[in-house]
Amino acid sequence: MKQASLYIVATPIGNRADISQRAIEILSEVDVIAAEDTRHSGQLLQYYNISRPMLAYHDHNEAQQAEHILQRLRDGASVALISDAGTPLMSDPGYRLVKAAQQAGIAVSPIPGPCAAVAALSVCGLATDQFCFVGFPPTRSDARKKFFQGLSQHTATLVFYESSHRIVASIRDMLEVFGASRTLVLARELTKKFETIRHASLPELLHWVESDSNQQKGEFVLLLEGNAPVEATDELNLELDHILTILMDELSVKQASQLAARISGFKKNQVYKRALALKDGD
Repeated sequence: MKQASLYIVATPIGNRADISQRAIEILSEVDVIAAEDTRHSGQLLQYYNISRPMLAYHDHNEAQQAEHILQRLRDGASVALISDAGTPLMSDPGYRLVKAAQQAGIAVSPIPGPCAAVAALSVCGLATDQFCFVGFPPTRSDARKKFFQGLSQHTATLVFYESSHRIVASIRDMLEVFGASRTLVLARELTKKFETIRHASLPELLHWVESDSNQQKGEFVLLLEGNAPVEATDELNLELDHILTILMDELSVKQASQLAARISGFKKNQVYKRALALKDGD
């Protein structure tokens, strides 16, 4: 490595064989590896015969260590940032370091690979043309319900992470806020021995998890079916036309349709077709 670089390296979410050859090469060559848990990541590095200096970088020391790592980068060192599992910065610390490195003119390069959210999306059976990753819900029930309420009108598939300690309570709060008709997919222990992928209505899935303590263990991705999109009516069509007409006076058809879709709740392709029709009508 000829110049200082910060590498954001994805590591396996379970099965060690999922690491990329490029990730192994980068981890073997950098001057230092910043890991969320050096003991945990040390086992992975040992498995692949990688012996490089390590330092801890986690929620509790992020501010202090970010400055230390940044100084090492300024001095010409190459650094790899890894999390306990998967792609760093996905509900893990790191964005402050990435931002600071970019502002300092230091190259930041992704070394892509496993990500629990994307892996779960690929097998969930829900719509994936639009999705919203929202990470871990709040730990307290009142705050969690308020958090869910703010997401209740999203038409995109919602992707959550959740811990074993709160999985039942979270699904119970989802049922209360989102209602009984939506489909929820539970993806547990992805790529590991007890991998489980189950989709059902919210009440059915809650009952299944409550009834089997084994399904309350491990690491979870929850994927919730988006809210049903607003159905078109003559009144709504007139309102949409009004919004599009105003927006297209200032924006391109594409920009206007994207913004109008966000405002109205209609699907993007539906709004884009309507925008083209209005433009052609002019």
